[in-house]
This record gives sequence, structure tokens and C-alpha cells, in this order.
Amino acid sequence: MSQKMSDSDSSLQKNALVAQTFAISGMTCSSCVNTIESKLNELPGVSASVNFASETVHVLGPSDLSPDEIIRQVKSAGYSATLLTDNSDPALHRKGAARALFFATLLAIPAVAISMVMSWHQPINDWLISLFENYEIAQPPHADHLFASWLVLAITTPLIVFVAWPIHRAAIRNIIHPTMDTLISLGSMSAYAWSIYATYTNEGDVYTEVAAGVLFFVILGRYLESRAKRNASSALSSLLALSAKEVSVVRAGVEVLIPISHLVIGDEFVVKPGGRIATDGIIISGQSSVDNSLITGESAPVEVSPGSRVIGSAMNNNGRIIVRATRIGSDTELARITAMVVTAQGSKAPIQKLADRIASIFVPIVTALSLATFGYWYFIADKSLSFSISTAITVLVMACPCALGLATPVALLVASGRGALRGIVIRNPQALEISQSIDVAVLDKTGTLTDGSMHIREVVIPVSAQKVLGSEFAGLLTEGNILSTALTLESQSEHPTAQAITAYALAHHATQLPVTEFTQTPGAGVAARVNVGPKSPVVLIGSPASIAHSCVAFDSQISEAISRAESNSQAVSVLAWDGVALAVFASGDQIKRDSATTIAALESRGITTWLLTGDNAESAASVAQQVGINPDRVLAQVLPEDKLAKVSSLQSAGHRVLMIGDGVNDAAALAAADLSIAMGTGTDVAISTADITVMRPALMGVIDALDLSKRTLSTIKGNLTWAFAYNVIGIPIAAVGFASPMYAAAAMAISSLFVVTHSLRIR
Repeated sequence: MSQKMSDSDSSLQKNALVAQTFAISGMTCSSCVNTIESKLNELPGVSASVNFASETVHVLGPSDLSPDEIIRQVKSAGYSATLLTDNSDPALHRKGAARALFFATLLAIPAVAISMVMSWHQPINDWLISLFENYEIAQPPHADHLFASWLVLAITTPLIVFVAWPIHRAAIRNIIHPTMDTLISLGSMSAYAWSIYATYTNEGDVYTEVAAGVLFFVILGRYLESRAKRNASSALSSLLALSAKEVSVVRAGVEVLIPISHLVIGDEFVVKPGGRIATDGIIISGQSSVDNSLITGESAPVEVSPGSRVIGSAMNNNGRIIVRATRIGSDTELARITAMVVTAQGSKAPIQKLADRIASIFVPIVTALSLATFGYWYFIADKSLSFSISTAITVLVMACPCALGLATPVALLVASGRGALRGIVIRNPQALEISQSIDVAVLDKTGTLTDGSMHIREVVIPVSAQKVLGSEFAGLLTEGNILSTALTLESQSEHPTAQAITAYALAHHATQLPVTEFTQTPGAGVAARVNVGPKSPVVLIGSPASIAHSCVAFDSQISEAISRAESNSQAVSVLAWDGVALAVFASGDQIKRDSATTIAALESRGITTWLLTGDNAESAASVAQQVGINPDRVLAQVLPEDKLAKVSSLQSAGHRVLMIGDGVNDAAALAAADLSIAMGTGTDVAISTADITVMRPALMGVIDALDLSKRTLSTIKGNLTWAFAYNVIGIPIAAVGFASPMYAAAAMAISSLFVVTHSLRIR
């Protein structure tokens, strides 16, 4: 049986799927995307998605599939790949783009200028003829009136052969699956070859400047495009740059500077004013304000003090604080955001499928159309050979699948990056389209409409209750000592109520005291003997019922505080020393300040709101009334399967449902809803299930997420409209001979730049 289990585990491990991201170089248009995806998807069990904008491929495949095998498969398609093993920016800048542009400018500008300025030709001819005669060098054919053309060919040859070699190489590699490089290579080489023939024979027009101009504009366009794509990914780059490299930890009372990789959970580290918080944690000393704007999108600084939780990479504004690390590495908030953004940028929106299908057949169609154009003008319209070739080249150059391929991914790249800086993470691009048809929103209560964490609402420490302990405790029964004993016991527990008491005690300058004989009873409370000065009372803290069993009768003020808290549906904890109740802590959740505003904003958009909660009916009704949800659309004491059933019921009635939640009990409903938004303060299960995550605690982030989705979808549609319109209008203009190849190259570059710059407008 043991062997069977081992074999089963091995099989499961082998069949497990892992995700890997690779940087791709050599892509020039959306046809390259289809080539690489097709090649990778030939591997057993592999699902590959190429992002043209970020120049990456995200591969989901078996765990035993090595990165080297994926890289070899990419190379066999004519491209190169590099595994991204860390949080490096996946939007890679073409390293040779600037160098290629420099040499293209150096060679193309003189070639075009000499060709276009006719008044220069005779002086150049005379000068070169005299130069060749003086040095007794054999002159090329027709040098007396074509020497300027021979000079332009000489200048253009290095541009064609060396600077543009990557374009020709890509065209050769992809001869079976033509790409944009195929069109550019065919166009420039055709113009260059024809110009050699025309210059040598002195028959027909010379188009050397066309070959030089086409390559110049293509290389310029790609350089500007790569710069624009770099700007598009700048938001993600900003996130990646936030993480600290070193941290100053407190070891034996001494500050020691260590690499961030050596930090462990429980370490206490110092954050000075103006420094970034090294990792997620809880403040144990000091007060300050922190700027979370680049992580959660909150514009206003947040005041923090002992007991406050802080996010790694947030900026500490003014005070010196000491933080105890609670999460490190890939578990931190910043790491979660970055991982979700990178995943989103590697995904495709459904609207892109049409563009991908068109791009896959675009280049062969354009090539055939170019040949047909040449055939018509030369054989049917009886035009000259030079005119027919020029027109055919113009068709090749005018066509631009680049704009089509960039229309969706660049917009998504910008939206996901800039959204992340505002605390909005678009995890599933499909959400962009669905968000526009939502008509019902279902909201969880705890953690969604409310803060989701317990806060101390009232603390009662009556002096009258202390008299029972007698004079031997005189001088010890101070508020500070009582809170310190509460801190000493509750800091040992992860219970929400215990954490609320811990945070309150720390905020009121309580300190940890020596403790022995610590015991914890689930559902009842904790007890221990705590050293308070010269005394060591037995301290208990727990529910009123459990404490009452071990104490004398409660003081009247203690009883009144308990009744008052219970009537407000608040959690109550009672603290006792040596069998005498001394303090009452009433804690509870509270409604977010912007919940009512968010509900009103949803309703104003024609989105009907529902409240589904596992809490009791009284609490649900109270929250619904305060935030503005119709009491007829409130369901209380519902289980996770009830939430799922309600979402399914609304969908069956023809509604498009948005589910907003934060807990494990919301996961099923989040997965079933047409669109799901998770609050980033919630559980990992909810966040990993949702289409969009709002990292900041404010509920109004939901409205911002819907607005961002609308703007992004509008931008994508605008990009696609432009890309289609450009080709529908431009190719016929080229085919009828109304444009030259050089102007077509400029138009092609402008088309791609328009799509990228239009996407950069997303805010």
C-alpha cells in the first residue's frame, strides 16, 4: 500500500501544472505571436500565451517540462527566449533599437537627400568622374549621368545588408509562416534590386531612396514603439522598484544591517523617517504616518502607532518606528500585487481573438495582393515595369499588422500597470468586457461593507471594581498595569478579539510583563500568572460567562458595560485578577466610511445591490439600512452554498452579476459570478478566485475598477477601429498607385505609434 501511495504521489507531481514566463526577442508583428504560440502548443500538455506588447510568453505546462525545452521550441520557430526567474520587468526594451536607428539615420538621410534633390546630381557626377579619372579607377556604366545613383546605391548597401539584416533574417526564418518582416524585407529588397538593374542598364526609374526610406521609417517606428511600450510598463517597473534591498534589524538591542533575504518572520526591524518599510508587519514601537499610495492607491497618509499593521515597501514619512515582520518574500502584499499584474499582462482579452485570427492570415493575403497589383498594372494596364514594381512595393510596405497586434495588449499593459498603482489589479482581462453589462451587484458584509477586523469600541475599567482586591494591590491597580496584563495574555492569541485588545493596549503604551503558567481554553479565554511589580496575580481574560465561573459577583459598572455591548451585537471580553473582574473590552466591526457612497454610485449606474451575509438578521438589517441597500434585497445567516445559489438564481433570471467579497465563504460565489471583485484585505482564496482585486480597504475602489475597465475597453475598441480602418483605406490607396513606398513606410510607423500613444492615455 505504501508503494501504491508513493506511485500515486509521483504521478500527481508529474501531472501538476506549473507556470513559467519567458522574454521573447525577434517578434515584429502579431503574426509572430501566432507562430510562437502554435509552435509551443505542439508540446504535450502545454498552453502558451504570447503578449506582443510586453514581449513575453506565459507557458502553463507539466512540471517535468524543462525551460530549456521551451527555449529550444521557441528557437525552432525563429525567435529566442530567456526564462524570467525573478520579478524583473517583463516589458523588455529592444537592446539594439537605438543602435540600429543611429546607423539607419546615418545612411538613409544622405541617400534620400541625394536622390530627392535633383540639382545636386550634376555637381556630384562631375566631382566623382574627376576623382575616378585622377586615380585612374574604372568608372561604372553610365557614370556620366548616373554617378549620383551609383553613390546612393553605395551608401544604401550597408543599410540593406548590415543594419537591416535582423529584418531579413527574421523573414528568412519565417518563410513558411510569413510575418511583417516578410513584407518589409520583400519591399526593401525589391526596390534595391530593381534600382541596381535600372542604374546598370540605364532603363527605368531608380528607387534606391525608397529602400533606404522604408527601412529608416520602419527602424524609427520600432525604436519609438519600444520606447512607448517601455513607458506603458513603467507602472509595473515602479512597483518592482519599491522593494527594499537591505533592512536594519534589532538583534540583542543592537541595530544590524542585513540583506532583505536574511529577514525572517518575527524579526524586529527599524524604519527611519523617509525610509521604506522592508516587509509586512505590525508596529511595536513608535508613531508615524505612512504613504501607501504606490501599493494600495490611498492618496492620504495613514497614521500608525503601536499595534498598527503596515505594508512592506510603504514610505515612512516622519517618525522612527520598529516593526515586527509578519510576512516575508512572496507572501507580502507587494509580491502578491506584482504577481497578479504580471499574470494579467500575459493574458488575453476575448476581444483580441478576432485580431489574432486576422493577423495570422494577413501577411499571405497582402503578399498575394502585392503580386496581383504588379500583374494588373504591368500586364493589363500596360504600365511601365518600374511603375508596376513601385506600386507593388507600396502595397507591401503600407500593410501594417503591427497596429492590429498592439491594439489590445498595449492597452491592457497600461491599464494593469497603472491600475496597480491605484490599488486595482485586473487579474482576468475578460473582466473588461463583462464589466459593461453588469446590472446586479451582490455584496458580502464583513470585510466588504465593513472593515472586517475587530476594533475596540469601548473599554470600562471602574475604580469601584478594584476595592474587592484589598489594600495589598494599592498602587498596582493602574490603567497602565491592567492594560499591560491584557496585552501580555492576548498577544499570545491570533483570535480577532485578542488582536483588537492587543492593538488597543499597545496604542495606550502598555508593555509586556513576565508570565508563567499560561493556559488557553478555546471558546472561553486565556489565563496565566503575571508578574505585576511585587505581585503575581492570576489573570484571566475571556467571555463574560467563562470569567463569571471563576470570579466573585461582577461590579455593577462591569455588568452594565457587558449588557450595553451585547445589546449592540459587540464581542465582550472581561479581564480579572485573582477572581475579581476589573475591566470590560467591547469590540466590534464597523461600516466603512465610503460604503454608503459606493452603494449609491452602483445604484446610479442602474446596478441593483444585494447584501448576503452569514451574520444574524438584526446585524444585516442594520448594515443595509446604514449603507442604503433595500431591506427586501438582504439575506442573512446564509452559508457559502446559499450565496452560490443566489448568484446562480439571479443569472438564471437573465441578470449579469457582479460579486464583491473577501472571505473563504465568498469564493464559490466569486467564481460563479459573471464578474467578481475581491477586497485585497481579504483571504488568498477570495483574491485568487476574483477577476479584479481592490488592494486598498476603501470600497469605492470597486467604482474605480469599473471606471478603469470601461476606459480600457473603450481604448481597445478605438485601437482596433484605427488598425482596421488604416488597412482598409491605406492598402487600396497603395494599390491604385496614389502613394509611394517611402510615404507608405512613414504611414505604417505612424499607425503603430498611434495605437501605443492612444493606449498611454489610459488613466
